[in-house]
Amino acid sequence: MFTTVLMIEKPLVSDDVEMVTTLHGDEPVSFVVLMQPRGDQDRLLRALDDVALGELEEAVHEAQERSGDEALQPAQLGLEHSLRALREAGAEAVGQLVEKHPLDLLTKIVSETGADEVIVLTAPHLVEEFFHRDWASRARHKVGVPVLKLFAHTE
Repeated sequence: MFTTVLMIEKPLVSDDVEMVTTLHGDEPVSFVVLMQPRGDQDRLLRALDDVALGELEEAVHEAQERSGDEALQPAQLGLEHSLRALREAGAEAVGQLVEKHPLDLLTKIVSETGADEVIVLTAPHLVEEFFHRDWASRARHKVGVPVLKLFAHTE
């Protein structure tokens, strides 16, 4: 069985599920999903990304978004939705929220599970990517397995 640690920022949509579950053909796949609630730590970067992409309405929305403990409940529901969708597609899936130190947790999970790869499924983050501060760029230097960055679909 092929084991993938899947890092996400938002619930998976059906196109995302199909993409990650079919990457390795007919080989059985197991996922450990790590979902980081959106919070204050990257609000400015997200707003800058939205402006750079010409999505001014989204930039305004960033200022109104939940943070801290308020962000945990929607993230937990999104994680549960994503796990259910992966299981319905025939994959094994477990997961958890990432509340602190995402790269340390990722490294630990990769080591404990013997993961074959990490997939970072994210929206474009132009500012973070330019400075190589995005999850995928930073993870490549820590985890010791291949790290694939894919862009998440939207409904």
